[in-house]
Amino acid sequence: MKRLVFLLSLFAIACGGKSTPPKIDMTYIGDDYPVQETWNAKIIFSDSGRVQAILVTPYLAQYSRQGALERQMDSTFRVDFFDEFGNHTSFITANRAKVHPNSDMEAFENVLVVSDDCTRVTTEYMKWSASDRKIRSDKFVTITKPTEILTGYGFESDQNLKNYRIFKASGQMKVKDDATF
Repeated sequence: MKRLVFLLSLFAIACGGKSTPPKIDMTYIGDDYPVQETWNAKIIFSDSGRVQAILVTPYLAQYSRQGALERQMDSTFRVDFFDEFGNHTSFITANRAKVHPNSDMEAFENVLVVSDDCTRVTTEYMKWSASDRKIRSDKFVTITKPTEILTGYGFESDQNLKNYRIFKASGQMKVKDDATF
């Protein structure tokens, strides 16, 4: 008897007809909610197969803004920058960031950029442009090198921190005791 009930159950399931797929709610929920979330994310920015930068973050949210995806990190992240030969040149960290559809990145709160030759830039806002590989800020910045400290409002540099300009600058530097003026 058990065998007969089992066989009838299988027959009913097999011949039950097509099941309808579940309906997906496509209601628009607005720009304030992420369309995708990722944990322990890694994004590689490249141009013609050459790595320009690698972003690593514990949390990434993607938002659909006016038909384009904008990525936001609301936790500390790190971006490592590379030169045209693939050599590591510098890195940036901050508390928050946005990556725009054109791959430009904005960093906010406790921004720190450090080059491989120990030049350090600190500020509260920084923007990296993927097209020209430049770092810019219109906020107060401090540049610390082994022999000098420069401060000012406004900053522009290559991502290697080799060639930079600081606007409305002031600074301190070490001078040898036997220097003449």
